[in-house]
Amino acid sequence: MLNELEGRLDLRRVSFVGWLPYQQYLAVLQLSSAHVYLTYPFVLSWSLLEAMAAGCLVIGSRTPPVEEAIDGKSNGYLVDFFDADALAERICSVLHDPAATAPIRAQARQHVIAKYDLKTVCLPAHLELIRQLIGQPAAPRRPAPRRRRNTTARQPVSV
Repeated sequence: MLNELEGRLDLRRVSFVGWLPYQQYLAVLQLSSAHVYLTYPFVLSWSLLEAMAAGCLVIGSRTPPVEEAIDGKSNGYLVDFFDADALAERICSVLHDPAATAPIRAQARQHVIAKYDLKTVCLPAHLELIRQLIGQPAAPRRPAPRRRRNTTARQPVSV
């Protein structure tokens, strides 16, 4: 890719971080102005949910797997997969006024907690599916543990 873009890319403005320990990876997401997530219709990657859970602003491709998690307005932005101009325009608008995206970042995180949290959503649903498949009765519902709201720092969410 670098050979293809030789002379057209200012490498002083690009960082290749390589492999990072998980906590550093989360820190990079939390510090990022935008996370561009382009995927051709395939499957939704955990990395999209991780970015949203970290409170990162996501600009994703308007493809079925991404539309499962991002609505395009309240919890992230969507652009046509093949529209490079629209993608560049959206990135520039976000970088021009990053403070304006704070509510979208917060909603992205809340969306992931509500729909994809491992302990309170995904694992119970998975176990219930297994119970149904083997013919066991449904497990009694326990109230979800109350979460304390921490407004000073974003904590990782298990996805």
